[in-house]
Amino acid sequence: MKFRKTVGGVSLVVLLSLLSSVASAQGGGVVGSPHDLQVATGNTSETCVFCHTPHGSDTNAAVPLWNKELPDPTSYTRYSTLGTSTLDGEEAPVGSVSLACLSCHDGSQAVDTVLNVPGSGLAGDGTNVPSPSRIDAASFGLNIGASPVPNLTADLRDDHPVSIQYAGGGLLGSDPDDQLGDPTTFGDQDFRAPFKASVNGNSAWWLDTSAGTANSREKTDILLYTRTDGPAGVTGEPMVECGSCHDPHNGGTAGIGSVAFLRIANDSSEICTTCHIK
Repeated sequence: MKFRKTVGGVSLVVLLSLLSSVASAQGGGVVGSPHDLQVATGNTSETCVFCHTPHGSDTNAAVPLWNKELPDPTSYTRYSTLGTSTLDGEEAPVGSVSLACLSCHDGSQAVDTVLNVPGSGLAGDGTNVPSPSRIDAASFGLNIGASPVPNLTADLRDDHPVSIQYAGGGLLGSDPDDQLGDPTTFGDQDFRAPFKASVNGNSAWWLDTSAGTANSREKTDILLYTRTDGPAGVTGEPMVECGSCHDPHNGGTAGIGSVAFLRIANDSSEICTTCHIK
């Protein structure tokens, strides 16, 4: 960190260190994690601005107040193009939270490119998204594709499928239950059945992990997402996205690799076996 400032006689460097320590003690957060990109810039001390903005966000994004321009969903080569016979789920266009993740991790734009830079004074009404600009074009050191920023590129054939129906073919018929947990309702019996609840009138799906409270949707569970642009016009059924296994705000939970941002530690492949019956 190249700057030092005092607040009430206390060094800001010390304050940031204390915040980072507190985050680690509480299980880790984005402050001080690899997603805390402010430590690599010379003209902002903000952490959240690289992904979120209070004004002028992209209203097409499926995540709150997204501060980056979304890539073209049709620009990706998807896993399904491999033609494997084991893939029995239908895909939606690459989107939802996965498209937000890829706006940094597909190499199409620098990680410090945002819609609303700090201090711009942009009011923003959510309809006229400003042109992207760089926070620190001259000195930003974490260009996409360079370590430690993973670059998945637009070729997703070597990555776990995203924007795809859960459980090979998805939900069979309608489901009126708030708590599903019934594998016979899904197309592929090699998957564990998720639970379901209603949040603000929307279906919310998840699979319980060994962490947290049973039968309760939490950040440490494997989360599934609903789409309004699902395959063949299907809406409201569970879909696998990047955020199913990764929590971008989880930067330091004990036992979890900080770069991977996994929702739980992958001891004995729990990330895999929470969904897949093997």
